[in-house]
Amino acid sequence: MFLNEHMSKVLFAEAGIDTPAGDLLTPGQLAEYTPAVSAPWFLKAQVLTGGRGKAGGIRRAATLKELRETAQDMFTMEIKGHRVPFLRIESATDIRRECYLSFVLSRERRDLLLTTSRAGGIHVESSTGQQKPLVQRVPLDSGLREHHLRAAFFEMGVEKEHWAGFKAMAEKLYRAVREYGLLLAEINPLVLTCDGRWVALDGKVELDDSVVDLQPDLERFYTPEHHSREENLAREAGLSYVELKGWVGILVNGAGLAMATMDLLNFSGLSAANFMDLGGAADASRMRRALDLLFENRNVRAVFINLFGGIVSCADVARALVDALEGGDAPKPIVVRMAGHESAEGRALLHDFAHPSVTIAQEMHEALDALRSMKPADVPRIEFPLPQEPDPVPQHNGQEAAACVPVYNGMGLDSSSGVLVQGLTGRVAQRHAALMMEYGTRVVAGVTPFKGGQEVMGIPVYDSVHEACRHHRIDASIIFVPAAFAPDAVLEAAAEEIPWVVCITEGIPQAAMLSALKNIQPSPTCVVGPNTPGIVVPHQLKIGIMPGYVFSPGPVAVFSRSGTLTYEAASRLSAAGIGQSVCVGVGGDSFVGTGFVDLCERVRHDAATRAVLVLGEVGGRAEEELAEYVRRTGFSKPVVSFVAARTAPPGRRLGHAGAILDETTGGVEAKLQAMREAGFTICPDLASLPRIMRAVLDRA
Repeated sequence: MFLNEHMSKVLFAEAGIDTPAGDLLTPGQLAEYTPAVSAPWFLKAQVLTGGRGKAGGIRRAATLKELRETAQDMFTMEIKGHRVPFLRIESATDIRRECYLSFVLSRERRDLLLTTSRAGGIHVESSTGQQKPLVQRVPLDSGLREHHLRAAFFEMGVEKEHWAGFKAMAEKLYRAVREYGLLLAEINPLVLTCDGRWVALDGKVELDDSVVDLQPDLERFYTPEHHSREENLAREAGLSYVELKGWVGILVNGAGLAMATMDLLNFSGLSAANFMDLGGAADASRMRRALDLLFENRNVRAVFINLFGGIVSCADVARALVDALEGGDAPKPIVVRMAGHESAEGRALLHDFAHPSVTIAQEMHEALDALRSMKPADVPRIEFPLPQEPDPVPQHNGQEAAACVPVYNGMGLDSSSGVLVQGLTGRVAQRHAALMMEYGTRVVAGVTPFKGGQEVMGIPVYDSVHEACRHHRIDASIIFVPAAFAPDAVLEAAAEEIPWVVCITEGIPQAAMLSALKNIQPSPTCVVGPNTPGIVVPHQLKIGIMPGYVFSPGPVAVFSRSGTLTYEAASRLSAAGIGQSVCVGVGGDSFVGTGFVDLCERVRHDAATRAVLVLGEVGGRAEEELAEYVRRTGFSKPVVSFVAARTAPPGRRLGHAGAILDETTGGVEAKLQAMREAGFTICPDLASLPRIMRAVLDRA
């Protein structure tokens, strides 16, 4: 959750940090407004984007008349596409020195960073040489130490009499980072006033959404005026939703598939009006709320429901859709594409329902053709050019490429492996433990503290992982534990040196998970996740929530940041007779354990794996790091890659915590270019995946 400057300063004030006195002004208050602070005033546009100063979003007024005229003009502004719903009115501050101070939980450097500079304001971005900002790592567990503060203070270049005030202020900011679960706390500029006070003249704060979920009182910092009506309603309904500029409203189960659907529509000239992840709870009430959002959005002219049934049944979703539309008209045409689990049953239900506004498609191309036929003449033309990627050239006939492959052993997991379920007594854990056993997985034990001695589905339950390991050989543990306790569950399994730990849990605070991952060493445990669908060795073992029926044995290792993309890709490959040696979801969070590089190293010398499929997403550098690894080590197996959310708007989170395109990076194109230069074959869409993979295997 990003905060505007005003709410950032409210948080700073709660933390005891000095900020200028000021008022928050709305357009409706302007006519009668009289500032509570003295002139001259600064009028500061409140928007969730940078660069407002250069755009005219900070102005000075010396008289009340000038203030009102300036405010009236500023309320008509848009800054980088953001309208201005509020102004913050502050009195001028007597500035002696401008500096910079921030704490950020860095995804790239996997640490909490303290950054300081003697240059503040816009100058910190262009500082060079001796003025380059000082960046210090602050360990998550041992925390901020006095030597960090001394180095930061000396970097400011101010007199020693200001040390005590700086130290107190910086310590308060650090406490706010820990107590509020901040991913970013930036003061720019931090000013030293003429009377010797350290004041946060401007502020930028980002709260971890997972911390907000665990501490609902933090919702008080959310500002609905910065978001569309649809985004606010979706937030209340628990839907992942982002407003876009097109005309096709999308409703998809799973963030990865939703990203890929958004891209496919945009690249096909059917521009998406939104990103929406329905998630796994596709009951009638949730479906109704999702449809209402799209029906009431004036920009949406048609609705595309794209479902891949994994654990979720397409038949259940079809029933929910029928219930949502029963007895009512659909004000906009709906195209439904269903594939996967019980998709035939789902389509049959919709055919029997025969709603005149619903078009049913089995294949993606059928859905796209239907949407093209519905395209209004007056919709805006939005171009998303798709670069042409060269196809791999077959070197021989590879019709038997997927047959008779050796048994996969790259991760040391097979049908004989013993699996522990942490949190087994929970309802969700029991459901998936049963499905894992149906697949053939040997679930040998469960752990739930204070419930030891029970049996669940014939599986013995222990109070601790240590006790379970004393009685059973455990090759892997899977964690179904609430977010607040999951990092500790990971550490408990690692303390027993269980080779593999699969953390299914989503919504774990980022700092807590990063701390756990750092504290696992020197244990040899490999952590998969969090927020992962798990691991599948086809026809041998399933540790996770993936639908086992879509996988078949073969030569392709699939490593993915998305669950639904994994199911869709594996299903398409299997239908084309191309099986998989292993499938691993690395997890969709910003901080995960085992990544693409680790997994490729595992299959480097595996005879069962002849090619690797990487399913990536925007955000982070996982794909670039894999490209660097492939180039550096001469990785010999061909790598095919598909990256979802290539048409994502910068700075917007798309479902996964890690799927956010940073405006300061090279973006998606830099990610793709790194993979091209490493020799990857880029797959433009999932429909072409089997053809491309077949050609890659033919030349392997």
